[in-house]
Amino acid sequence: MRIHIATDHAGLEFSTQLQHHLAAAGHDVIDHGPLEYEPLDDYPAFCIRAAQAVVRDQQAGVEALGVVFGGSGNGEQIAANKVVGVRAALAWSIATAELAREHNDANVIAIGARQHTFDEAATFIDRFIATPFSGEERHARRIAQLAAYEQDGTLEADPRAAAGRPDVLAADDSSFDPEAG
Repeated sequence: MRIHIATDHAGLEFSTQLQHHLAAAGHDVIDHGPLEYEPLDDYPAFCIRAAQAVVRDQQAGVEALGVVFGGSGNGEQIAANKVVGVRAALAWSIATAELAREHNDANVIAIGARQHTFDEAATFIDRFIATPFSGEERHARRIAQLAAYEQDGTLEADPRAAAGRPDVLAADDSSFDPEAG
């Protein structure tokens, strides 16, 4: 499988170790940066490029996943999720790594390099890679809803509307008076 990796300065040492670990397991590893330690670097471009590469590969029929990490993994997950077609999940345990794939068909895993040892992070990533999407109808349905929203803003109908209550997203809040209590 092809694995696209990106990080920032906080995860650079992890990145080097992880590339060796994944290559030894037979994966084709592509590093999207950074190339050297720079304490003031910015992760968005690195993580977005890795996420774009995952989507391109998957659309071309290449088995691919992504791994992004930084100090907490939060910003890196947010950056990756800006790419249409990416479902990036922050994993902090074996269970969250496995469920990200099994239930959400996540194609990018985010890890906090300052939150885990290398061995812990490698275990999460290995489980993420090894776990297939379950394909269960309820999970596929939810993923389709996310994709529809991503493509054209489509949302399922608000159940409050059927009960005669207004859709809070469509409600005109201009009459709201915070002083009225």
